[in-house]
Amino acid sequence: MDDRVSISVITAAYNSSATIRQTIESVLNQTKPCLEYFIIDGASEDDTVSIAKEYQEEFKKRGTDYRIISEKDNGIYDAMNKGIALSSGTLVGLLNSDDWYEPVTVETVIQEYEKSPFDMIYADLRMIRNEKMIGIKKARLRNHYITTRDWNHPTTFITREMYEIYRYPCESVYDDLDLLLKIRKDGRKVAIVNKVLANYRLGGASNKKTWADARERMRLKYRIYRENGYSRFYILEAFAMETAKFILS
Repeated sequence: MDDRVSISVITAAYNSSATIRQTIESVLNQTKPCLEYFIIDGASEDDTVSIAKEYQEEFKKRGTDYRIISEKDNGIYDAMNKGIALSSGTLVGLLNSDDWYEPVTVETVIQEYEKSPFDMIYADLRMIRNEKMIGIKKARLRNHYITTRDWNHPTTFITREMYEIYRYPCESVYDDLDLLLKIRKDGRKVAIVNKVLANYRLGGASNKKTWADARERMRLKYRIYRENGYSRFYILEAFAMETAKFILS
């Protein structure tokens, strides 16, 4: 591991026994090992923790500080904040317990940071539904229009220094959007790499299927845009994105 750049990865989990093995193995099998990997479990009632414990020796062999913390929490962003508080890497990645990295993810992020340091980076994302790929969501970086259509949270890495300034408020499913908008509004350096670095299973908390859920997500997303100083026209963006998610789900 390069002494100048190190990676911490955090997985928030709850009753994730069906998918977490693939998530963990994707971190274990990186071409360049991460400095530390934390599983922050919300007191799961299934085999999530016992599965996670199976990998302790393998991570030790790779020189990765691997920790499993299982206790009640106040949701996924509370779990992420706990992991961030424990982390010490140059950059922090948040990998959900039903998603997984490509083998070169850590190495690619380190290489990009060494070429030109950034505050935040994200990349292309492979979309998975019913265990089949349905497409690639490209990463884009626009200066005057910020939308989740261009950004992929599972591929995102943010510097530990930025996380000293910004934390998730634990207010809604769109805490991640709120953090993105704050980082962009404050003029931080954001980079992208047009390479698939993660795989995302559709069907999580932000993809609930009823139209009532979709309308509530529109309201939340629009409120976050407005609170961060964005135009009222972003109501159209919120409507378009949540309608698309509703149809896809």
